[in-house]
Amino acid sequence: MGEEMRRNLQRISEAKRIIAVGKISGAVGTYATVPPEIEQKACRRLKLAPDPISSQIIQRDRHAQFVTTLAIVAASLEKFATEIRALQKTEVREAEEPFSAGQTGSSAMPHKRNPELCERVCGLARLIRGFAMTSLENVALWHERDISHSSNERITLPDACLSLDYILNLFISVMSGLKVNQDRMRKNMDATKGLIYSQRIMLAIIAKGLSRGKAYEIVQRNAMKAWKQNKAFMTLLKADAELCAVLPEAELEALFDYNYYLRYVDDIFERLGLTRSQWKNVIAEVSPQELAPHSI
Repeated sequence: MGEEMRRNLQRISEAKRIIAVGKISGAVGTYATVPPEIEQKACRRLKLAPDPISSQIIQRDRHAQFVTTLAIVAASLEKFATEIRALQKTEVREAEEPFSAGQTGSSAMPHKRNPELCERVCGLARLIRGFAMTSLENVALWHERDISHSSNERITLPDACLSLDYILNLFISVMSGLKVNQDRMRKNMDATKGLIYSQRIMLAIIAKGLSRGKAYEIVQRNAMKAWKQNKAFMTLLKADAELCAVLPEAELEALFDYNYYLRYVDDIFERLGLTRSQWKNVIAEVSPQELAPHSI
């Protein structure tokens, strides 16, 4: 999320530079009645750069880039908000947007805590995307000078800016009060009865000399049994003679370890500019016992 929003900041900075131009070059851009010096002085006072060449209007590819950039930022927010909405589902419940005491959830079902803030972010992101499409259609004008763009820009430009400003602030409030349910995350992983380790087990069998096809077959047949019979994946594997012939029980059990998938976490956070102490503070509530290997 952080890295994506850094890219969005760069996009906005570039879009602001591209759109920050002005023109007073006459009806067809030839300075027929006002000399270029006047345009330069006026633009300087407004902290704009004179458009190097223009017709009756400034070319609308500039505006299209600006509004499309706003739509990209909104799309990022929608992606984040959509993930939170999915994580807040009753059957998942791994994360929840802020919900204050006395707040109304569903108007019909009092037990529900709808992610209405994130839903609002998603809805307005769609609106901004619509503005982006309109801005793209404004690029092509009759003889490079008709003003069919003008009527819709009176709505799209201010509303796109206001809408993005609103959902940015809305999503900041969501993240500031986001509730993360670590226990539920662990329960959801455990609900697979160990199936999340299937790839690692397959690779371990391959390392023992079996072909990939054969290793896949062994792991898949036991995985399907785990799904259908609702049994622990490790138990089924231990009962598989073909697997036990190449993979000792102790080695098999060691493969069922969450920590294996966390071994490069330091490297990932360092790429984001976070030190170990900074990101450790974020996950400090997770105890070593909670992440220890265990039978499933």
